[in-house]
Amino acid sequence: MESGTSICTRNLTMTGVKFLFRVTLRRHDLDAEVFSLKEPVKVQLVLSGNEVKRILVMAPSLKARVMQSLAYGCRLRAGEVVRLKVGDIVPEARLRHDGAQNIIRIVQSKGRKDRNVMLPAGILGLLRDWWKERPTGQDTGVPGPDQVIFPGYGGKHLSARQNSRLFKQAARAAGITKPVTLRTSCRRRASGTLRHSFATHLLERGVDIRVIYCPADDCPAIDERAQISEVESPLDDSAQAKRKKSKKRKKGASSTALPLPKLEVADIFRASGAAYRAANRGRISLGQLKVMSAIERCRTAALGGPAT
Repeated sequence: MESGTSICTRNLTMTGVKFLFRVTLRRHDLDAEVFSLKEPVKVQLVLSGNEVKRILVMAPSLKARVMQSLAYGCRLRAGEVVRLKVGDIVPEARLRHDGAQNIIRIVQSKGRKDRNVMLPAGILGLLRDWWKERPTGQDTGVPGPDQVIFPGYGGKHLSARQNSRLFKQAARAAGITKPVTLRTSCRRRASGTLRHSFATHLLERGVDIRVIYCPADDCPAIDERAQISEVESPLDDSAQAKRKKSKKRKKGASSTALPLPKLEVADIFRASGAAYRAANRGRISLGQLKVMSAIERCRTAALGGPAT
């Protein structure tokens, strides 16, 4: 630490040392003396809607603008953007034709999971414009659905590092002085700035947090396709106009509000709460018992009941 090594690098080194003592040398006494340091957890950085628009406008090229629009408007990671293929736009859409479902399929991303994300109409138009300018030197002998949207060098796609460099170049040109990043940082335990801003802007509009994060984490509790089709991306200007009209017709109601799942927290407590309390008698505090009782009786949205 005195040499300036980060906590993340130090912990990785200590993990190797622990493996050496515990597995190779069978010295469990020395293994117990090796410990890890706790990394500081910082508040995530969020860009305002105006700052995001400035970054997109100041993108150095059409390719950079399309990639950054995908990262923000579809909540994609830097690596997911550059690995996109033509066939990932469901169902079997081609950029020169109609993508009826407005959904992008992300194949085997973080955690070896597939997921669906929204495809705003504005981004689909940008993709079609980029398809006309996209270099086609690597498409020889490659089937249409397997052609990468952002080709790089040596027959591969563009690297996530190059995507991040273009993003930081646009941020500097837009006058953004915040320490923004496009790639997920293991060292700072931070997600990309555009991805986190996307989620924050949807929360500010009243979208249920389960709808924002469950599809991204492949949550089976909700109908993923139905929820994605109803959520409006913060990048979609036409969706903003619809929300303004809806607010005039219906005061206090959000145009992006979605029905809650049928199974509520209170229902789970009513069905299994008594058995859980009996099985853990003496290990549940009085405060926990009061909370469980309040949830079972209460039907407000704040404590798990349906919104009224």
